[in-house]
Amino acid sequence: MKRLGIDVGGTNTDAVLLDEQSRVIASVKTHTTVDIQTGINNAINDVLKKSKVDPKTIKQAMLGTTQCTNAIVERKGLAKVGVIRLGYPATTSVEPYAEWPIDIVNELSGKFKIVKGGYEFDGQELTQLDFEELKETLLSWKGHIESIAIIGVFSAINNEQEEKVAIFVKKVLGNKIPISLSAKVGSLGLITRENATILNSALFNVIHKVSTGFTKALEKQAITDAAIFLCQNDGTLMSTKYAEKYPILTIGSGPTNSIRGAAYLAKKKNALVLDIGGTTSDIGVLSNGFPRESSIAETVGGVKTNFRMPDILSIGLGGGSIVRQQADGTVTVGPDSVGYKIEEKAIVFGGNIITTTDIAVKLGMVEVGNVNLVDKIDIKFAQQAFIVIQDMLTDALDKMKTSSQQVELILVGGGAIIAPKQISGISNIWRSNYGSVANAIGATIAQVSGEFEKIYQYDIIKRAQALEDSKSKAIKQALEAGAEDKSIKVVEIEEIPLAYAPNDTTRVKVKVVGEIK
Repeated sequence: MKRLGIDVGGTNTDAVLLDEQSRVIASVKTHTTVDIQTGINNAINDVLKKSKVDPKTIKQAMLGTTQCTNAIVERKGLAKVGVIRLGYPATTSVEPYAEWPIDIVNELSGKFKIVKGGYEFDGQELTQLDFEELKETLLSWKGHIESIAIIGVFSAINNEQEEKVAIFVKKVLGNKIPISLSAKVGSLGLITRENATILNSALFNVIHKVSTGFTKALEKQAITDAAIFLCQNDGTLMSTKYAEKYPILTIGSGPTNSIRGAAYLAKKKNALVLDIGGTTSDIGVLSNGFPRESSIAETVGGVKTNFRMPDILSIGLGGGSIVRQQADGTVTVGPDSVGYKIEEKAIVFGGNIITTTDIAVKLGMVEVGNVNLVDKIDIKFAQQAFIVIQDMLTDALDKMKTSSQQVELILVGGGAIIAPKQISGISNIWRSNYGSVANAIGATIAQVSGEFEKIYQYDIIKRAQALEDSKSKAIKQALEAGAEDKSIKVVEIEEIPLAYAPNDTTRVKVKVVGEIK
């Protein structure tokens, strides 16, 4: 049984094939295309030709994609969303879409309604649901929206009302209407949880196109017997069916794949990971074999959310970053890049724009393209640029360290050729011949996960019972995402007491992982 992994980045689309022992059979790096699917087709075609593998022997195919992130940033392909907040009159002072950029609000229709419902912080009902009010609202939206986001006050404690409203919505608008429930999408905090839920609903059309496009690309290459998975942003996989329910979980999966791939290549569980692409450098932290999760609310396309995201620092430095000399003699690097057009515009490929790759070639760090073409670059200019690159990486890596001690660094990505051999604060830099496709490898070797988070009151429900409840629900999610039942194991249990709440209130989060079914 062979596995195919694809990772679509802003500059390159990478593909790898792994055998039964998870050894790399072949890897390729192709340019990302405007329509994405063509780039995926090209990558699959190239890796099959290079490996000479029979497509029928590929039984699992994984895709990591930036499509959902791009859709939010570019405001393209998003669904029209109707937002139902269960919290009248307690939450009317801050309406949905507060502090959202106006262009994305307009793209999503901007329709919302704060209705009766919600819970107190102790799980008691705030107000009862008013189904007549709900029906009137839904009928007024009919034909104007494509999906529904339901957000209940303190649904992290009790999500019963959200579930009831979801059933009612389907009765009024039909079973095909996609619905997002905030208790299953976001974490604590009404507004940020609401924002994440709205974005999840906005991405239903996008993720459907991604999953069907990937399926068609595989079929075109005669890969018809493979189970298909999409990458989540915690370094694990989910089935396409599960992804179409929770498309927001694909956001941030690219850097996460690189971290997981780096861990696999270096055989390390704890280290810093630096992934240098064509446009950006992404820095993450490998903790016990998985990416460290961000502890703060993340902003996606100008919208602050609180759904699970990897702790990633990105800077505008890549192999295609443009290098310039300013009027005062200083040298700047990026943040703009020639991106996937590097083979047209970089000096070493016959272009007329100086990039960081040209600097690396000029300084004898690597041989790429026609090395004679960089003779026109002044050596002092190149040395100044290199110092800027070195300082940018040193500063960024220092920001991700948790102590002043030196740490190990795993260097991956197609733009890794521009990195210095030594970096201040780093004890050892680990590199691999397959580092340029670490993201695709990360997609291919990933497991399937399940995660559940809820607030419990230990004075009302015993701690052991609460933990068991969270564990069972996390396992249920893993099974829905495509995990093999007997292989599932708990990898993380987090308990955070909430001092401001009564009855020994504690936030519990459980994460499990398992092998692909």
